[in-house]
Amino acid sequence: MQPVSAGPSRPRPVGRGAKVHRAVLAATLAELTETGYAGLTVENIAKRAGVHKTTIYRRWQDRERLVTDAVIDLAASTLPIPDSHDIDADLRAFGRGLVGWLNSPTGQAVLAVLASDAARLPQVAKAKQRLFNDRIGRAAPVVQAAVDRGQLPVGTDPAALLKTLIAPIYLRLLVTAEPVTETTADTAAQVALTAARAGLLTGAAHQPAP
Repeated sequence: MQPVSAGPSRPRPVGRGAKVHRAVLAATLAELTETGYAGLTVENIAKRAGVHKTTIYRRWQDRERLVTDAVIDLAASTLPIPDSHDIDADLRAFGRGLVGWLNSPTGQAVLAVLASDAARLPQVAKAKQRLFNDRIGRAAPVVQAAVDRGQLPVGTDPAALLKTLIAPIYLRLLVTAEPVTETTADTAAQVALTAARAGLLTGAAHQPAP
């Protein structure tokens, strides 16, 4: 007697709500790492997550928004803004975390998207802005607390501080094609702190000239 075939496998349900959300975001990052942005499909994400693609489309209108949410969620969980009450140590830790992430397979995949032709798409440009705005929103209370403790000048702009920190890191990766290390992160953090304490990163310093 021949064994009865179980037939083609189907996506295994993973539940509703937050569980589905987490599964889809994790599957998106896994697919992005394996296939790159060009090969990313909602069908394959759904299969990996164990859901139907209609479930994904009910929550995300397109793959750009899905990728954005996945990257923001990843950044929030793996690249937190440290708050040890020592802004010098916090910026170094954030810089080192960023370097470690950018050197990881997932970070490399995300970086490839940002450096590819896909970055010219309006949706991807908005995605980059959303990611940066999320970082600024999380950094603002940490920077303000450092100001309150007297570790940074009054009016230090969190956005300017983070831009000054990450700029040399991304310059090496995207322009000069040099490796980035913890030393790179430490130097970038020191440059950002020096500029801030010189009063160059306050809100007033970044207002447009009349």
